[in-house]
Amino acid sequence: MVADLSQLVKAYDVRGVVPDQWDASLAELFGAAFVQVTAADAIVIGHDMRPTSPGLAGAFARGAAARGVDVTLIGLCSTDQLYYASGALDLPGAMFTASHNPAQYNGIKMCRAGAAPVGQETGLTEIRTLVEQWSEQGGAPRAAEGLAPGTITERDTLTDYAAHLLGLVDLTAIRPLKVVVDAGNGMGGHTVPTVFSGLPLDLVPMYFELDGAFPHHEANPLDPKNIVDLQARVLAEGADLGLAFDGDADRCFVVDERGEGVSPSAITALVAARELARNGGTGTVIHNLITSWSVPEVVRENGGTPVRTRVGHSFIKTEMAEHGAIFGGEHSAHYYFRDFWNADTGMLAALHVLAALGGQDGTLSRLVAEYDRYAGSGEINSTVADQTASLALAKKMYGTRDDTALDELDGLTVTSADWWFNLRASNTEPLLRLNVEARDEATMTAVRDEVLALIRTG
Repeated sequence: MVADLSQLVKAYDVRGVVPDQWDASLAELFGAAFVQVTAADAIVIGHDMRPTSPGLAGAFARGAAARGVDVTLIGLCSTDQLYYASGALDLPGAMFTASHNPAQYNGIKMCRAGAAPVGQETGLTEIRTLVEQWSEQGGAPRAAEGLAPGTITERDTLTDYAAHLLGLVDLTAIRPLKVVVDAGNGMGGHTVPTVFSGLPLDLVPMYFELDGAFPHHEANPLDPKNIVDLQARVLAEGADLGLAFDGDADRCFVVDERGEGVSPSAITALVAARELARNGGTGTVIHNLITSWSVPEVVRENGGTPVRTRVGHSFIKTEMAEHGAIFGGEHSAHYYFRDFWNADTGMLAALHVLAALGGQDGTLSRLVAEYDRYAGSGEINSTVADQTASLALAKKMYGTRDDTALDELDGLTVTSADWWFNLRASNTEPLLRLNVEARDEATMTAVRDEVLALIRTG
């Protein structure tokens, strides 16, 4: 196919419908372009459980090998397992997954050696340009004269990945815990049994069968409807907690013993406190601008320095590297660790939660209460005719008030003494995304309703 990459190449990855938007022939071009842009002489490739993933990964490997690059295939893996391989082997990597998107989608998450991100500003634009050119020309140019094709070999990294994670969290003295895990038919069903093996856990598995059709629910635990089954099972089992992973198992969402979802901001604060303690009570922690006020508060209380950044994993990873940060967290349940090559791993965050809960006698709801201090709206999407005009309207209204401060680091953030909100435009849809937080529920509700009325009615 002649490539139309306008809808396929996103800010941080490649993602689209197979075979309508892309296929194995394009995957082969992406493989060739990836190794040219990264100047790699060897790469590592993994894939999720989607039916199209092995074929696309194999085509990418052929495209890379044809240009003299040695390829290591690690097969079925989570995205953070691919990051582990990239870091441990010090190789650029490519992960074939569409995360929580529906079954007909697939994609590629790419990184440089050491799991350094490849996004629009770090190589993805150049990769797109090459694929477009080569697609029009009918294929990638052949490798240099006399250059032998690279080798393609297989390697299992699951056991080493698990050992690395378990070496970063002390779980030796935790009390026995009953934990329900909803893998959503995604890659958590592949990684959890190995990582949790040997721990004092009574594991109750849900939807561990690898199935890229997602027969039970969408593998996106941030959508409340997708954790209903987990919440019910936690209560039915009398479990200590529940964990839900997304399709490629790089994000983890936590449910307490009451069946209530735990805010990713509270998990960010909890893990930040633990990582600061592990590093002698000092260090920098990155958080995006729509995590709770509680995150920078807890970081400071535990001797750390909080750094606020834009939403998006490439921004977080860049700030992690620039500041030498020990940890970073986002409202979307992405958690980043210095000791995991600044990459995100929901599994490591889950191990921290197990260690914190198992290291004391109280419930999870009581444990996280000190990290969940404010009332939040969650992210609310509104379809608008003109994103720019709606943002300008909000800026005009709140910019004239004496009791508010404005910044435009990412969208519009308005802060008052007792509340704040952030309004951001979607990059792909005619939506504005609103997040509100306040010191109490009534104030949060009032601010939320006021902003929604403003942007929805104009």
